[in-house]
Amino acid sequence: MAAGIVASRRLRDLLTRRLTGSNYAGLSISLRLTGSSAQEEASGVALGEAPDHSYESLRVTSAQKHVLHVQLNRPNKRNAMNKVFWREMVECFNKISRDADCRAVVISGAGKMFTAGIDLMDMASDILQPKGDDVARISWYLRDIITRYQETFNVIERCPKPVIAAVHGGCIGGGVDLVTACDIRYCAQDAFFQVKEVDVGLAADVGTLQRLPRVIGNQSLVNELAFTARKMMADEALGSGLVSRVFPDKEVMLDAALALAAEISSKSPVAVQSTKVNLLYSRDHSVAESLNYVASWNMSMLQTQDLVKSVQATTENKKLKTVTFSKL
Repeated sequence: MAAGIVASRRLRDLLTRRLTGSNYAGLSISLRLTGSSAQEEASGVALGEAPDHSYESLRVTSAQKHVLHVQLNRPNKRNAMNKVFWREMVECFNKISRDADCRAVVISGAGKMFTAGIDLMDMASDILQPKGDDVARISWYLRDIITRYQETFNVIERCPKPVIAAVHGGCIGGGVDLVTACDIRYCAQDAFFQVKEVDVGLAADVGTLQRLPRVIGNQSLVNELAFTARKMMADEALGSGLVSRVFPDKEVMLDAALALAAEISSKSPVAVQSTKVNLLYSRDHSVAESLNYVASWNMSMLQTQDLVKSVQATTENKKLKTVTFSKL
C-alpha cells in the first residue's frame, strides 16, 4: 500500500509539473513504435533456439528480445497435427505462460502451408479403434481424448502473453481451431481457411464451433463454412474479420507479425497482460460484470511502477522501447 501511495504521488506530481511547465506543448505525443522500426529491431537479432524448448513437432526460437516464434515444424507432413503435437503444444505454452522474459508470441508454419489439420493416419487408432468394452467405457475414453485435445488450444487462449497467428497456405481443420484461439491473425495472400471436419464425418470439437462465431460475428457465414467445408480465401477472411491484415507473401507477413510482436513487447507487460485477461473476460460476460471485474483487477494493477515509467516516458517524448520494465 505504501508503495502504491508513493507511486500515485509521484505520478500526480509529474503530471502537475509537466502540465504547468512553461515548455508544455501538449500531451498528444505519439509513442507508437512503427512497423518499420520494430521490424528493424526484430530483424537485427539473429534467430536462436529458445532455451528449455525442445520438441519434435515444434520449433521455438527467440525472434528478438521478449518475443518467441513458435513454428509448427512437420513440413514434410504439411504440419499435420499428430499425437506428439497435441501434447507438445500444451507443454510449450505452459512454459511460455511462466516465462517472465517473454512478452509476445508469433505462431507460424514451416514449409509450404500453415497446417493440413489433424494427422488422420497417426490418430486413427484413437478415433476409429477407441478403448473400452461397452458404449459407456468407450464414450468415457473418447471424452477424455477430446478434452485433452481441447486443452492444446485452450492454453494459447489462457496464455497471458498476446499470441499472433501468421498464416500462409492452407489452414485446415485443426488449424482453424488453433488460430481462433490466438489474439491476432495475419495471413499471406495465398492463405485459405477450411473448417474441414464434416468432410471426414465429424463435428469440429476442439474450438472452432465455439470461437469462430465470436471472432467473425456472422453466424450465417460460420454455418456455411462449417456445413460445407468450403475454402475461405484470404480476401474473404479479411472482409469477415477472421484476419486483420493480408500480405503479399509469407516473408512479408512474418516480418510484419514480428514487427507487431516487437511493438507489443515494448509496452508495459503489466498493461498488456492485464488487457488480454480483461478482453477475454469481457467476451464471455456482461458489460456490468466486466466493469466490476476490471475495477477489482485495476485496484491493484494501478499501483505498478510501470504506470509511472510509461507516463514519464510519454511526457518526456521518449520511446517506450527505451524504458526498462521489470519481468512479469
